[in-house]
Amino acid sequence: MSLMLMGTKLGMTRVFVDGKIVPVTVLQLGPCVVTQVKTQETDGYNGVQLGFADAKIRTQTIPEMAHDAKAGTSPKLYHREFRVCEKTIGDYELGQVIAADAFEKIAFVDVTGTSKGKGFAGGMKRYGFKGQQATHGVERKHRSPGSIGGHGNNAGKAGRIKKGKHMAGHMGDHQVTVRSLPVVRIDAEQSLMLVKGPVPGCNTSLVQVRCSTRLYRSKATLAKEIAEA
Repeated sequence: MSLMLMGTKLGMTRVFVDGKIVPVTVLQLGPCVVTQVKTQETDGYNGVQLGFADAKIRTQTIPEMAHDAKAGTSPKLYHREFRVCEKTIGDYELGQVIAADAFEKIAFVDVTGTSKGKGFAGGMKRYGFKGQQATHGVERKHRSPGSIGGHGNNAGKAGRIKKGKHMAGHMGDHQVTVRSLPVVRIDAEQSLMLVKGPVPGCNTSLVQVRCSTRLYRSKATLAKEIAEA
């Protein structure tokens, strides 16, 4: 991974590309500030820490404010870091501001966000269970997941249901990464990125955008052509 930025999801819209309608998600990336540069000599690995979104001073501790003050910036609400190789660590310096234009020659990105929380949900909504039969003789529990006792395991321990059993519970509010989204357009003036397809999370939620780490052969070939153009 050579680059990562934080931003917010603004919402979805559509644009015309070569006469065709393309559904896109609009991401407001950055501006992110380099708050720390980690090297092999000082930290044991090469990495870059970024700060995003101004934080209220009354919510910050003195060490947190001093950490960001070293980079010459105001206290930041979010801090994330990404690994870089030894060849590219010299491209970053303390206090550097990075925006969406850093992805100008990137064809595909991975977007990480927190999915929408759905609250407490049953098995049918949470995992797509078909439910019980709605015919004569079935109790009025058609949306029940059914018996779970037969799934117990007594291999040397007390009989209990295996961990991870699909049952009712809290749905959503998980970290989700959508891979290999095509970059449709970048607005350098407003630091906007338009990616094809949906992105996890609600509008105004925090997202992390990085260069794609896994690409199929066709996408890898296209990404190489764009990078070399």
